[in-house]
Amino acid sequence: MFILQLFTKVKKVKDHSAIYEMIAKYLRKWVPLGVVIGVLCGIASLILYQAIGWITFFLLSYVTGYVPPLPGGEGSVEFTYPSVPFLLPIVTCLGGLLSGLIVYLFAPEAEGHGTDAAIDAFHTTGGEVRVRVPLVKMVASALTIGSGGSAGPEGPIIQIGAGLGSFVGKMLRLNTHDRRIAEVAGMGAGVASIFKAPFGGALLSCEILYIRDFEVKALFPSLVASLVGYLLFSSVTGWAPLFGQASKYVFNPLNLPLYAILGLACGIVGVLFIKSFYRIAGLFHGLRIPCFLKPALGGVLVGFIGMFLPQVLGTGYGWLQIAMNEEFEKITMSIIVLTIFAKILATSLSVGSGGSGGLFAPALVIGGMLGASFYFVFRMIFPWLELDAASFIIAGMASFFGGVGKAPLATVIMVSEITRCYIIIIPSAVSTAVSYLVTGSHTIYRNQVFSRKHPLQYSH
Repeated sequence: MFILQLFTKVKKVKDHSAIYEMIAKYLRKWVPLGVVIGVLCGIASLILYQAIGWITFFLLSYVTGYVPPLPGGEGSVEFTYPSVPFLLPIVTCLGGLLSGLIVYLFAPEAEGHGTDAAIDAFHTTGGEVRVRVPLVKMVASALTIGSGGSAGPEGPIIQIGAGLGSFVGKMLRLNTHDRRIAEVAGMGAGVASIFKAPFGGALLSCEILYIRDFEVKALFPSLVASLVGYLLFSSVTGWAPLFGQASKYVFNPLNLPLYAILGLACGIVGVLFIKSFYRIAGLFHGLRIPCFLKPALGGVLVGFIGMFLPQVLGTGYGWLQIAMNEEFEKITMSIIVLTIFAKILATSLSVGSGGSGGLFAPALVIGGMLGASFYFVFRMIFPWLELDAASFIIAGMASFFGGVGKAPLATVIMVSEITRCYIIIIPSAVSTAVSYLVTGSHTIYRNQVFSRKHPLQYSH
């Protein structure tokens, strides 16, 4: 797309060699830069992924006896409920306390989910991110998520990737425009690698910057970096998608109105999620206690919820996988419905208190559980229709985050990649479009600007 813009710029030039030289110059700059950024982000994703796994094992599994299920691409869905549940609040408190101390001592901008900070750096600071931020964010996020905090690696890896892209820009003394592009490429490469979604990651980094726009100029560099990061990460962890493929997917065009209804529900609950998150974040902001203690307090409260509903702890991906597999003897409809609202509360407490973790994973879980609950409802109302849970779960995952994150195109592609299910793209697109319209201008990322014409955006 950007290469087409290059053609447009020189459309009055009769000598085609000028066009080819402009394209060659562009490729000579951004292909090597994209490769370097992709390698750095792929390595960072591997470290973050392993760190979360290790801390989860030591703090949750070893101390409390809770072995959470894993998504199909990461391991077994077998799980063990906490054998010492009263230790959960202590563990989540410890994770929040350590995370808070590290963040507020070394890089206060690394608090929270990280995506907003990366978006803000793009729009207001010329793509500059302090060098220490990626390391601080990595350690703090591994502690928050690994100890059971209701969050995911998306926000952290976006901020880490943004920091690495900014670092490359500084080292090579890129101008402000190119440094911003390098930052976006890092954001995309981080998401693409840790979620094994190269195309979705590249699109997400360009789309998530705006409420109603897309950063076209960053797409090619982000795609190069995302592909490299994905190849590096997957060559170590395996090529299976994040979520194992379900046994069957059913797509009947006559069922599309059901997906539109699901999108409506995702939009309504999405607005509830946004309002709840910022209401609770505001309450924590107003507390007159040291900032590093706030994530510890949030952790304690999440631990108490986890004592009765461990499905809210950590990313929750394994529980989505169980629902996709239609193993409803392990996760009943009542648990599914409870998880929707408990996950909203737990995420608001974990991240809204200043804990370090992303909102993408909780959004997937909330949306997926909404999809599972509507699958039950539709199956009862329309028993003659051939329906499957996985299709509604996947559409719910896409439509919920597509609405709250204002990234409908990227989310539909990304969810298709992490499930390796492309037959549900049309139902997902329908439900996501409805959710996107219902959420309107509500967004979980407050530093997004409306479009590239916003005055904070750099000059084109």
